Amino acid sequence: MTPTDLQQPILLSVLGAGLATAFLHAALPTHWLPFVLVGRAQRWSLAQVMSAVVTAGLAHIVTTAVVGSLIVMAGLALDRWIAGVLPWISAGLLFAFGTFYVVRAVVRGPVLAGGPPMDMAEPSVSHRAAFIGLVATLAISPGEVLLPFYLSQATQGFAILAALTVVFAIGTVAGMAAFTALARAGYSVLRLERWARYEGAALGLSLILIGILVASHHH
Repeated sequence: MTPTDLQQPILLSVLGAGLATAFLHAALPTHWLPFVLVGRAQRWSLAQVMSAVVTAGLAHIVTTAVVGSLIVMAGLALDRWIAGVLPWISAGLLFAFGTFYVVRAVVRGPVLAGGPPMDMAEPSVSHRAAFIGLVATLAISPGEVLLPFYLSQATQGFAILAALTVVFAIGTVAGMAAFTALARAGYSVLRLERWARYEGAALGLSLILIGILVASHHH
């Protein structure tokens, strides 16, 4: 069995974990609730809402990919000075990020009800301004929980990093669309926010597992 044969299951596991992490990250109310509220206020059709969701989700991943690329370049530059240290740094960061999200999920209180009212008000801004505002909200911030994945695969080449970006885009857009559609269809916002409460713990555990996977692979 060649080294490539050994690495393929590891890469597939990383891509699968990246897809799941991106989908779970989209459970955060900031990734779907504004689209529901603005869509109702603007009286948008489902197609109009989903157009904003897809555009904002892709913009969010573009920003994440740019920041991730900068992290990769910095990590590779460091690896030239300290040979072999990059996998351990990436594993440590994954473990640290994961521990942070698990601890935060444990210590913070439950999500409370009483979010913004979902009434049908007259549109107060133009449809174009509302659309741009929704997209910009996610475009200006990278998905911080996705960034360690880039560093963990920094030495695997451009194709793997590109595959990670595609996987992140699929997971993020699918998650945002799913939760937006559920809320728009009339499911309890409180129920979805309860789910979002456990999103941090799920993300943290997945990041810790990936960190262990990366460390064991380079042991």
